Amino acid sequence: MEKAQSGKPAQVYESLAEWARDAAQVLTVPMARVLARWRVHPNTLTLLGCLLSIGVGGVIASGRLTLGGWLLTIVAPMDALDGALARLTGRSSRFGAFLDSTLDRVSEAVLLLCLAAHYLWRGATTEVLLAFLTLIGANLVSYTRARAEASGYACKIGFFTRLERMALLAVGLILNVPTIALWVLAVGSNLTALWRILYVYSQARRDSSE
Repeated sequence: MEKAQSGKPAQVYESLAEWARDAAQVLTVPMARVLARWRVHPNTLTLLGCLLSIGVGGVIASGRLTLGGWLLTIVAPMDALDGALARLTGRSSRFGAFLDSTLDRVSEAVLLLCLAAHYLWRGATTEVLLAFLTLIGANLVSYTRARAEASGYACKIGFFTRLERMALLAVGLILNVPTIALWVLAVGSNLTALWRILYVYSQARRDSSE
């Protein structure tokens, strides 16, 4: 994906998440300015977002899936808002990035575990297994990127980053088709992890042949 800028080469985006972050600036930047005036710290916003996600998980576990989906559409964008606030206030830090990434994993895990708990109480074994497969795939997608970049390889490819996963989960809950959403998430996230493994392998092979 590319973003045209007057007098400058078009920007090439490596993932949908990067494009969405820039596109959302028309909303996140003004909101971040308000929060900056209120002296809200980016890490506080990150923690609040995680706590709200846990609350949404409780709603989902109670069986109110549609309501949980709507609430998720409100809470999930806070992941972009804390970053916008950090950049605007000059409070971006390595710890802030670490905290954000870690709590993102916690939030997503809680949501999926709460959905699995809902189906477990109903005796829906297939949905429980799909929720756990999605959780495995989600963790692998994140881990493969983190480990690859720590080893010096680029690894942002794939269509099932956290942005896409949260969007699909929210849509599935709102439209009352959570089983379909779980099938797509379970298959897509694990295939993305496999794609990233093969992508890093191709880079390693290329480096060794040079």
